[in-house]
Amino acid sequence: MSDLSRLTGKIEDATLIEIRPHSLYDEDNNGYHPQEFELGDYPHSQPDPSEPPTPFIPHPDGPWSDRVEPCVSLVPEVKGRHGSCESLHSSRPSVRTQCSGSDHSDGSGSDHGLTVNCLSTMGRKRALFLKYRSRVDKNQQSKDSVFFRDGKRRIDFVLSYTDDRAGDNKKQERRKEYEANLQKAGLELETEDKSESEDGKTYFVKIHAPWEVLATYADVLKIKVPFKANDIPNNRDIPMDWLFTPFRLPDRIMNPEPDYFTSSFNKEKIDFFLIDDKETFFPPSVRNRIVYYILARCPYHKPVLEEKDKKGIKRLLNNGTYGAAFPLHDCRYWKPAKDLNSDSERFHLYKHWARFHSFFKEQPLNLIRKYYGEKIGIYFAWLGFYTEMLFFAAVVGVICFLYGLFTFDDNEWSKDICGEIGGSIVMCPLCDKKCGYWKLNSTCNSSWQSHMFDNVGTVFFAIFMGIWVTLFLEFWKRRQARLEYEWDLVDFEEEQQQLQRRPEYETKCTARRLNTVTQEMEPYLPVTSKCARTFLSGATVLFWIALIIACIIGVIAYRLAVYAAFASIIKDSPTKKIELVGSLITPQLATSVTASCINFIIIMILNLMYERVAIWITDMEIPKTHLEYENKLTVKMFLFQFVNYYSSCFYVAFFKGKFVGYPGDYIYMFGKLRNEECDPGGCLIELTTQLVIVMVGKQVWGNIQEALVPWLMNWWGSRKARNHPESLYSRWEQDHDLQNFGHLGLFYEYLEMVIQFGFITLFVASFPLAPLLALMNNIIEVRVDAWKFTTQFRRPVAAKAHSIGAWQEILNGVAVLSVVTNAFIVSFTSDMIPRLAHLYVYSGNQTMNNYINQSLSVFNISHFQEWNKPDPDENPNWFDSSVITTCRYRDYRNPPGVDQYKHTMRFWHILAAKLAFIIIMEHVVFLVKFFVAWIIPDVPSEVKARIKRERYLVQEYLHNYEVEKLKIQLSRREDDCLCTPMIYPDISRHEVLSECL
Repeated sequence: MSDLSRLTGKIEDATLIEIRPHSLYDEDNNGYHPQEFELGDYPHSQPDPSEPPTPFIPHPDGPWSDRVEPCVSLVPEVKGRHGSCESLHSSRPSVRTQCSGSDHSDGSGSDHGLTVNCLSTMGRKRALFLKYRSRVDKNQQSKDSVFFRDGKRRIDFVLSYTDDRAGDNKKQERRKEYEANLQKAGLELETEDKSESEDGKTYFVKIHAPWEVLATYADVLKIKVPFKANDIPNNRDIPMDWLFTPFRLPDRIMNPEPDYFTSSFNKEKIDFFLIDDKETFFPPSVRNRIVYYILARCPYHKPVLEEKDKKGIKRLLNNGTYGAAFPLHDCRYWKPAKDLNSDSERFHLYKHWARFHSFFKEQPLNLIRKYYGEKIGIYFAWLGFYTEMLFFAAVVGVICFLYGLFTFDDNEWSKDICGEIGGSIVMCPLCDKKCGYWKLNSTCNSSWQSHMFDNVGTVFFAIFMGIWVTLFLEFWKRRQARLEYEWDLVDFEEEQQQLQRRPEYETKCTARRLNTVTQEMEPYLPVTSKCARTFLSGATVLFWIALIIACIIGVIAYRLAVYAAFASIIKDSPTKKIELVGSLITPQLATSVTASCINFIIIMILNLMYERVAIWITDMEIPKTHLEYENKLTVKMFLFQFVNYYSSCFYVAFFKGKFVGYPGDYIYMFGKLRNEECDPGGCLIELTTQLVIVMVGKQVWGNIQEALVPWLMNWWGSRKARNHPESLYSRWEQDHDLQNFGHLGLFYEYLEMVIQFGFITLFVASFPLAPLLALMNNIIEVRVDAWKFTTQFRRPVAAKAHSIGAWQEILNGVAVLSVVTNAFIVSFTSDMIPRLAHLYVYSGNQTMNNYINQSLSVFNISHFQEWNKPDPDENPNWFDSSVITTCRYRDYRNPPGVDQYKHTMRFWHILAAKLAFIIIMEHVVFLVKFFVAWIIPDVPSEVKARIKRERYLVQEYLHNYEVEKLKIQLSRREDDCLCTPMIYPDISRHEVLSECL
């Protein structure tokens, strides 16, 4: 054993290093020469006190091993301070005893005017190097550990705080009382002094829950634990299972634990459960959940009646008493832990789940659930299932897109537009004054592009997606039911969570009333205050929705105002001469793209604003429980996001080009801005453009923000500690430097996916490739989220959840609304119904010949009003008013003459056909939806049978256990058969005698 000893102390801003004079410095061996000390051979006893070590600082002019100078104390030693060389020895971490309190003297001695000999630049660097090396106590295990200094007691939770001297007396008292109460509750604490932290300011309080505490609260929380191996055979045979072998993960990763029969833990029946080792019986996720349950209810005050409700770690975090509270990751994510007692589950999650090259592999849901808890596990199960179902929608969408691509040659109306017919048709100006007459063949490219999305396949895909949504939701219910069984959530009830009052509720509700159940006084919100807050909250919601609509109207006004400018600019623009894209750049395209980009920017800005607004008004309502808070915030945020993201698409789909009027009698917004017209190719292509820009822009920005922001913050926060040896960078400091995963973290993940779900269902008839884009995004999303959880976030507190909660109802609502929106898109936004009416009713020979000519009405140029007649300079060179006396516009109206410009009978026939199609499509899809929902049970029959079987076996085993226990009880006393049994007092003596025999 080496006789080395190394101590540290601080005098003002300098650090004293204490080392034996004969120690040799070697940078490659942690500051020691290999002949003197082996890095892995930690001594297990203290140095001989008869040989006091010599405090020293390195001489700036000589090598480390040759010249040392004694530490010089310039002032007398101050009691309780490291003010002298003799007191330096007291700063060694290894001899610190566990403090009952939580606040410590900083030991710097800065207020006593202590100084140290000046060091040269090189000397200071070497001194700091030795300081960092000395932070590990060589008599203990590495600090990169999840155990106390004794290496036996597991760290279940960590609290951190900084030593803020100014006005810190109240916080110190709260911490002292709170930690004392935690110890009274049975928890064991170990404090790391701030001198051991990287910044020299942060204290860490490590918490361990012994067996008695775990057993007591596991009984209170009714945590299910194993009592017998599951002997029910698993008869789930997947046809052609070998095809899925490349997508499988190792069984030890997919099923980290054997399958057991479980029952709620009962402290009085310890021998009933399969307890091999009490230290590992409860997994870390259960341990941190139990400890957090205690932390959330432990008071931080002296037991005074009027301060009864001052308790809970959340309130201490909110008022700054503690800076953070978190459970520890079990190892570094890129390599397993050296400690054989650690399962290194974080490493396995990163290796098999979080890395992108595993994107085609299944998710280790059981390991996720074991490490993070059921609430996070159910989110990733839903996200994975949603992504799997998107595959089928994406395949059908690609087929419909390819159908439109390969039927270009059958597109007769586009041929008419691009041919002689389109070249001979003069169209009326699209704006007042600054827009001239134009020929129909200028929209040739847009008509071909529109055909890729506006074809017969669109109708089929719209109907298919209505059925797909139902299948997705119904099959998810079945998948969820299976997870509930496999994860022991069948009998799970959220009553305990519902009854957990929020600390903010207790603080803001000053009124008290008697709880008839607990017979205790509890805070409550008076009805008048609740009504007033609800009214103000509703008014705020309506105001912000109106603000969003106002922004959308502003974008519409922009479209109307700049169209004329784009028409004037593009007419003589050099881009018209570009061979490939010159003909594609039109005023309609320029207006649509720029407006969509502006709308996307407004969406992102408003998104940042009303996230805070939604949280503010939800806090103002003072929800009583956490579940109620999440539900209220979910509704508000989704309502805001719904209006924000979808309003522009609703405008293009259902309003643009529908309220235009006709030449000579146009409809104006604000009396000045003429309403937009749809391109002769249809408004569907503009809806596609809007959808692609908003949807793809949101997904790309969201993924960049999710991955880049936490990485940059962690990189900056841990930039100094990254250069330290692993043994110096403690496990609690590593996790402390990570980002906190707040209680609303999963809320934003769900919100992002539900908004995407709305895009691919509400407007999918306009863009069949939307499910493909969503699928590609979700493949990345799964791995990005997994990467964030395993590498960038602190370990969240494990929480239970048996479903996705309120999001299930939101998805059902979006699914119903999607049937209606897609039916209206096919009827009113696309030209499918007018083309079908022409094909089967008006053509006479069931062809599309002369469709373009019959779908355009005629207007007499002389009937233009002076304010909307185009300026002579704006007309093209080919236009001659003496020869061309009429222009065409998109509508079904009578030509000049009798009943001029009135709607024709064909208009009413087509309108009736559109309404009939909406009714028929809705009824057919809803009928299929309800039939599918009825025919597919929410819980698989196999799962029902296994649940019943397990319940029966559990009851049987419990009965046999009680009987055996009764026999043992009766056998201990000779006259037990004459006494009333203690466990079953209702059993007759005859039955007891028969059991005894």
